[in-house]
Amino acid sequence: MFFSKQEKKRVDNYKDLLQLVGSLSNMFSDSTTPYLYYRIAEKVFCQSFLSDDLSRSDVAIDSKYNDLGIGLKTFLKNNDKTLQKVAEFNKDKTLYEMLPLRKKIEKISLLRNERINFSKNIYGLNDFLYHCVLRDEGKFYIFEEKMDLIDINNIKEIKEKKSAIYFNDGIHEYSFSLSKSTLLKRFKTENILDTFGVDIIDNPLEELQKQISFNSINMNRKKIESTIFLPLYGRDYTVFEKSGLNQWNAKGRVRDSNEVYIPIPSIIHRLYPTFFPNRDISFYLILPNKTKMKSKVCQDGSKALMSYSNKELGKWILRDVLNLEEGELLTYEKLQIIGIDSVRIDKLTNNEYEINFSKCGSYEKFIDKF
Repeated sequence: MFFSKQEKKRVDNYKDLLQLVGSLSNMFSDSTTPYLYYRIAEKVFCQSFLSDDLSRSDVAIDSKYNDLGIGLKTFLKNNDKTLQKVAEFNKDKTLYEMLPLRKKIEKISLLRNERINFSKNIYGLNDFLYHCVLRDEGKFYIFEEKMDLIDINNIKEIKEKKSAIYFNDGIHEYSFSLSKSTLLKRFKTENILDTFGVDIIDNPLEELQKQISFNSINMNRKKIESTIFLPLYGRDYTVFEKSGLNQWNAKGRVRDSNEVYIPIPSIIHRLYPTFFPNRDISFYLILPNKTKMKSKVCQDGSKALMSYSNKELGKWILRDVLNLEEGELLTYEKLQIIGIDSVRIDKLTNNEYEINFSKCGSYEKFIDKF
């Protein structure tokens, strides 16, 4: 487990921050059970244990600590065996909705496993776990367990009810909500790692006003200048066989098996004309694993984002992340299975940009705003 191996001062700081946030519960609820918004819980965890915050990335984990991927959750303690959402497959219905019952559950389980493996490949992870903050009357509890792949070969006891399908794999129990396209896992939380009280302040706004001079708050400037999304596919949700991420398969000159580019639709240049440097001027893409990749925009109309070496980008995406064999075409279905079809590019400076994968539909949603 992660929590029990951390330095005492970091654990104490983590608990202090959780108690502080929980003490403000009356700003949001009248319950005697402390309130903890999941995004705040993620920020507190990452700050306390100096782990990487992946909450803006569309992956199966929320944080990374060395080679450990961590899913962060907060929910009511209840009876110590509640079902909680672990994945969502709204964009993937076409892959499973017409399948017979067992095949449907096997496909959903495969999608879940592929997303965990995708996170493993991007960030170089060796293990995964869930870190959970359970809420109860006047208390927080800390619970952890491994984030296991679903054992597809051992799926059994499949039961379909009106709105959900229940099954287990001999390790965990699962439920798939047909209406919401979400996968839930039963968390059996008897083995608690730590328990501590939370004193809820009667009038939190009054206490905050005493402690803080709102006029003196120094708002930090955002690190990110601007953000765009780019599709990993072409028209009609197609990864064309001889361009884009299959550029290595194009006719003409001899090409390296890793030669690819990410398409930059012309509308991006119209909406963000100064986002990228001019054609063929180098800059750095910072990958999720913090590696810096020298890159450029090129081709007519600056329609392609490529690595400067002409093959480094393809090796990362096709081999390291997607696990494709040399000569294997990338298809949109492969992207669907993993749950991504776009990349998010964050501009830090005119010379440095961060790149992260984004869930299916991210580019279309981004463009729809305009």
